[in-house]
Amino acid sequence: MTPAIKYENAVSNQGNLYRLQQLYQRANRGEKLTIGFIGGSITMGSVSSTPEKCYAYHVYEWWKETFPASEFVYVNAGIGATDSQFACARAEEDLLAYDPDFVIIEFSVNDAANIHYLETYEGIVRKIYRSKTSPAVLLVHNVCYDNGSSAQLIHSKIARYYQIPSVSMQSTIYTELLMGRIENREITPDDLHPNDVGHAMVADVITHFLKDVCETKELEQSDINWPEKPYTRNAYENSVRYRNGNAEPICIGFVTDNTPQNHITEIFRNGWTASEKGASISFLVKGSCIGVQYRKTMQLPAPVAELILDGDMEHPYLLDANFDETWGDKLVLDTILEHGENKEHSVLIHLTETHEEDKLPFYLVSVIGSGEEVIE
Repeated sequence: MTPAIKYENAVSNQGNLYRLQQLYQRANRGEKLTIGFIGGSITMGSVSSTPEKCYAYHVYEWWKETFPASEFVYVNAGIGATDSQFACARAEEDLLAYDPDFVIIEFSVNDAANIHYLETYEGIVRKIYRSKTSPAVLLVHNVCYDNGSSAQLIHSKIARYYQIPSVSMQSTIYTELLMGRIENREITPDDLHPNDVGHAMVADVITHFLKDVCETKELEQSDINWPEKPYTRNAYENSVRYRNGNAEPICIGFVTDNTPQNHITEIFRNGWTASEKGASISFLVKGSCIGVQYRKTMQLPAPVAELILDGDMEHPYLLDANFDETWGDKLVLDTILEHGENKEHSVLIHLTETHEEDKLPFYLVSVIGSGEEVIE
């Protein structure tokens, strides 16, 4: 534990502790339990010197040390530069397929603090909390250490509405940084990603809360009283990701990428590529919201494409693969339609600009369809 940090300030929302307390009882009985994480680059362990120095692994180790009679399985579904909208579409495959008993959700520095991400964050929280294993869920709010920015205020609305416990780095680690008791470069090289020391601090904040809950004598008598209606329109909880394994689009000049995906962080897999101007690919996608994922590359120049929705040639959507950053190629998720008609939509993507000097083809990773849930 870091003496400077006031761990009592960590709790952003106490929430309902029933599932967590029930999980402790199962751990004390020696059951085999799965500890899961889903989030962005911090959860993935970016900048940590080894995967075992990541905050997520430290938290997993806390479970093992605290409950030595149990066997624990570690599932880290963190992917860098991804948000809660993408998480809604991949959670089933990347996390829930492993039947987690405990899940940390971490997207507060990946999501923007706006209404769109309020809805997508609600989607991933609902999707995980209502999954078949009824996992205990903890929301973790990370922070940018140069200016304190975070989507915590937006995300906290969902935490309070569903009575989900949550902890904050803004009110703990960042506060000590502002007071001058911690220096930025002690804990992060870029004011976003924790280094090994920073990851250990994040883990300390989380495990201090878990320890407090473990030691409390007051037991929750029941799970949360699930709200009758979602907080938002909740269009993203049920999302379908169309890739070459589950979709058969009409391809003219687009080629299926059959390179095996050995890990979820190999993000440019199971999609389609094209290099020639005029190449096209077309889908039929169900939903009221449609997103498209493609590669932006820093290897310039790069191809440019347009997306035509429902035949509307007068309002094309630009998909520019040229990336003006230098930290690496990015998996972009652009929202093409939000809260439109909930039906089957046509999606046509065609290359409008290529160059002889292009080093990489245009890479279409997936198309995502999402739709409102019917509340009876």
